[in-house]
Amino acid sequence: MMHIMDHTNIAGPWFTVILVSITVIIIVSKVSRARTASPKMRRPSPPVADGAPFIGVIPAILTKGLLAVLFDQHLKLGSVFTLRFFGLLKVTFFVGPEVSSHFFRANESELSIGDMYKFTVPIFGEGVEYAVDHDTRNEQHRFYAEILRPAKLRCHVEPMICEVEDYFAKWGECGTADFRHEVDCVLMLIASRCLLGKEVRENMMDKVPKLLHDLMGGFHLISVFFPYLPTPAHRRRDKARAKLREIFSRIIKSRKRSGQFADDMMQFLIDSRYKDGRPTTESEVTGMLFGLLFAGQHTSSVAITWTAALLLNHRECLRAAEEEQDQMVRKHGSRIDYDILMEMGVLHRSIKETLRLHPLAPMMLRRVRTGFTLRSKEGCEYDIPKGHIVASPGGVNNLLPSIYKDPHVFDPDRFSPGREEDRVGGDFAYTSFGAGKHPCLGEGYAYLQMKVILSHLLRNFELELVSPFPKPENMMSMAPQGKVLVRYKRRQLIHHA
Repeated sequence: MMHIMDHTNIAGPWFTVILVSITVIIIVSKVSRARTASPKMRRPSPPVADGAPFIGVIPAILTKGLLAVLFDQHLKLGSVFTLRFFGLLKVTFFVGPEVSSHFFRANESELSIGDMYKFTVPIFGEGVEYAVDHDTRNEQHRFYAEILRPAKLRCHVEPMICEVEDYFAKWGECGTADFRHEVDCVLMLIASRCLLGKEVRENMMDKVPKLLHDLMGGFHLISVFFPYLPTPAHRRRDKARAKLREIFSRIIKSRKRSGQFADDMMQFLIDSRYKDGRPTTESEVTGMLFGLLFAGQHTSSVAITWTAALLLNHRECLRAAEEEQDQMVRKHGSRIDYDILMEMGVLHRSIKETLRLHPLAPMMLRRVRTGFTLRSKEGCEYDIPKGHIVASPGGVNNLLPSIYKDPHVFDPDRFSPGREEDRVGGDFAYTSFGAGKHPCLGEGYAYLQMKVILSHLLRNFELELVSPFPKPENMMSMAPQGKVLVRYKRRQLIHHA
């Protein structure tokens, strides 16, 4: 899952508007020149939201926020509508599962995801992800799917647990901690062991985390429009990528020379072969590792932090999660394995409900390569032309009262057996992990490490949220704003069977 963050605090929102206006005009002009003529449209285009001349709905977004504007227009215009930005750029939004089928099920030749994410190439490097053709990207995703299937994930549970236990053993009997910072640290340890391998975990933890921070930290709003602009953050990103590629290439060469085998994801990517028999290159392995880290580290950290904050802010839900851990230990003793993690239904539903309220991908975008006709929930038919940008706003879809009862309330039981509001709502009522042809391949791995961390904390600590309940940082990252401070007290929550 991608995240777009702008940590540059030297500019206010109007500077951002000016920046975006300039860059969008440049992009739109390029797209317009490259666009081939579409067939004559026989049906009307979707309704366009009213807005100020040229800048469209930008003033409303600045004053009310994007989600509020989308909700307003959904009520006024229905399930399919268009927002106009800067005169030329139009984005059509599909709100609700009734109009989302083509968005998620269309082939790349119909709706392109690759066209929208070229700005990630400076992070992953050439030869992988959105720097390659669709067929090659599909084969690389096949490698990911194999790495992340349940049979492979089972072997990662024990090292995950070891890292979590060792890390939180350093907490004292009581104290206060920046929860997200602590989660970031333990996730990096898990990634180093399960993803990057023992060479990194045992010998390079003084170097690699800082380099990865610089690599991922070089991703700002301006990176979307000018990914190669020589800003200080981009220069740090490029230097970090080069150093990490050197480190990983050295490890790959060493493993190949010695013939040694390691039970980690790096090794699997080294051993992977394309359909034509070609082995992966060192550059490709490195880029795919960057992709796994980019998609997983930030998103898991954000999801775990929001889940903990919501549970600590809803005592009944917290008691239910603690009671489930008590039941797990009465049934299985103190051990945890893959199957036991799969039994943790209350914790699973708590995480799922968190991601409904705080989706990690609040907006998914595609570019139309083949025009199509879409019927709205209200029964109107609209032509969506080639070259158009279309969006599925998960941040809106997850809060539709027609699907979710009291949608703004944290209620994990809405996903419990017999209720399952998302299934009642249809195939595309819940898309926090993607859907259709573009599901998140790392969903199982994400739930696994989130459950390992949260179950350990629930079993071993009394936690209290001492900072105010956080607000989202911004619409693009959806991370909690500021520090999330928790007070902890070590306890023996469960009497071992």
